[in-house]
Amino acid sequence: MSTMSSPVEFLELLAREAAAVEFEGPLVAARAAGAPAERLAELEQARTVALRVRALLERRRRREIELSGLYDTVSDLAGLRDLDDVLRAIVHRARNLLGADVAYMTLNDDERGDTYMRVTDGSVSARFQRLRLPMGAGLGGLVAQSGAPYVTANYGEDERFHHTGEIDAGVGEEGLVAILGVPLRLGSTSIGVLYAANRSARPFVREEVALLVSLAAHAAVAIDTARLLAETRSALAELSAANTTIRAHSSSVERAAAAHDRMTALVLRGGGVEDVAAAVTEVLGGALLALDAQGRLLARVGEIDEPDREDIVEAVAASRTEGRSVRRGPLWYAAVVAGTENLGALVLRPDDELVDADQRILERAALVTALLLLFRRTVAEAEGRVRGELLDDLIARPLRDTDALRSRARRLGVDLDAPYVLVAVDDDAIAATGSARQRVLSWATTYASARGGLAAARDGRVVLMLPGQDAGGSARAVARDLSRVTGRPVTAGASGPATGPTTLAGTFHEADRCLTALGALGRTGQGASTGELGFVGLLLGTVGDRGEKDVTQFLTATVGPVVDYDARRGTALVKTLEAYFGVGGSLARAAEQLHVHVNTVTQRLERVGQLLGADWQRPERALEVQLALRLHRLRASA
Repeated sequence: MSTMSSPVEFLELLAREAAAVEFEGPLVAARAAGAPAERLAELEQARTVALRVRALLERRRRREIELSGLYDTVSDLAGLRDLDDVLRAIVHRARNLLGADVAYMTLNDDERGDTYMRVTDGSVSARFQRLRLPMGAGLGGLVAQSGAPYVTANYGEDERFHHTGEIDAGVGEEGLVAILGVPLRLGSTSIGVLYAANRSARPFVREEVALLVSLAAHAAVAIDTARLLAETRSALAELSAANTTIRAHSSSVERAAAAHDRMTALVLRGGGVEDVAAAVTEVLGGALLALDAQGRLLARVGEIDEPDREDIVEAVAASRTEGRSVRRGPLWYAAVVAGTENLGALVLRPDDELVDADQRILERAALVTALLLLFRRTVAEAEGRVRGELLDDLIARPLRDTDALRSRARRLGVDLDAPYVLVAVDDDAIAATGSARQRVLSWATTYASARGGLAAARDGRVVLMLPGQDAGGSARAVARDLSRVTGRPVTAGASGPATGPTTLAGTFHEADRCLTALGALGRTGQGASTGELGFVGLLLGTVGDRGEKDVTQFLTATVGPVVDYDARRGTALVKTLEAYFGVGGSLARAAEQLHVHVNTVTQRLERVGQLLGADWQRPERALEVQLALRLHRLRASA
């Protein structure tokens, strides 16, 4: 029996990346050796787990390949020289990453009102490569017209599309069956379509659609960037011509050429916004501010005060409308834009008057700044997704490989064995629109990363894992800061501290129940921890959708007459009840605590009996009254 197969063999198969069919070998060998049923069952379970691990590793490998391809595409954009080379690279990557037989791209022809083949990879048919698709005809014409992705497992038999003889003949000559097409979009405008196709019937899965959409976004940026760079070259050519005829402008043309070379070199070597700002001031002189879309400072070179927010908004709007820099008093403004998206502004206070060529330098600097900000955001979003996936895995149940989770966390600079608190943010902060939800998640990711923590979206919540031991303080800080970002009250429930990956899931669920309890207590827009709410908070954390309505009804029915009596007459019946129950029903000790005579306590309790009924001190009624008093106190602290 010692020669029989064992579960360890599956680990060896995983280690050498064996094919899926090889995982049947140990089980077949065990059956041949006459292994008992228990052993066979154990091996079958081990095989099932091993195949799951293999599939997970394969998905991870695939994801790494996809991310690498997207990063390579961004690198191509950074070193953009020839649009055709970049588009061919994107189409080639689309074909490789999706494992497609053919990939191709069409662009819209606004003058003719149709769309034409621009780049192909893997195509063998000249007729197919010369196709032009009327808007709305075929799969590609429908994507170009609607601006939405379409996919078909068998194009020839798919009646959703308007088939034409020319298109079907070209597709047939190429032998294409399954086709996926996604729009190339600049802002809200569709400029073309990116495709992946196979010569056999197979559906494209959701992940493949998402990957092709990402590649299409990069292709659209490449096209728009090439147009802007062409404008740059044209501007420099105009300045060179002016240098020939107007000697007075020679120095400005030289500065423009030098600035262009410097900023190009900055992009190629991975420089930042600070480097661009320094380059502009060295060439043009003066001082410069680089601001983001919210008016926050990105870089400052030289002595220059930040303009008023209203002045910035007006000047940037004018710069975007005119498509160039604008002057307001002693300052020059250049909008930093990507397509229709506002990314910020450059504000220059020059030492001398700017001629036209100098304005072009500022405008090209704004263009380079837009590219750098886009690259930075792409990298930050990728890192944020990785950190969010780690937190999602940590708070999921059941927890999988804790050693692997610790290893992933260490690569992100997170020590899972340190104390952390979990903060859950209410649905109202993220339920408005998709863009608002993404803005909140982006803020949470940045907030947590800056503190050495993690953030993720889960089950309609935004969850933050923050280092430290003060759960209540962390919840209040998140509620306060996120309320400022969203412009609406944000409620945050917290729990912890938790130490070790196995404790985080339970801590998250406690934070979620704390959040529910805050809603039930009517404490919207506040932050608190489970420890601060005590047993009442844990009780209310289970009320679910009933929420504040049930709590209000309970308070009204139980101690409402007493609370109303105090409010109308300025008495202290509620305070007397709390003192009475707090000392175990002793009239003397309650009077001592309240600093009144025993007769006063007796009279007040008689009044309570008149308001609540003679049986208010019966054990079951007394328990309800004490619970209601506790709830009332928690609400009063809101």
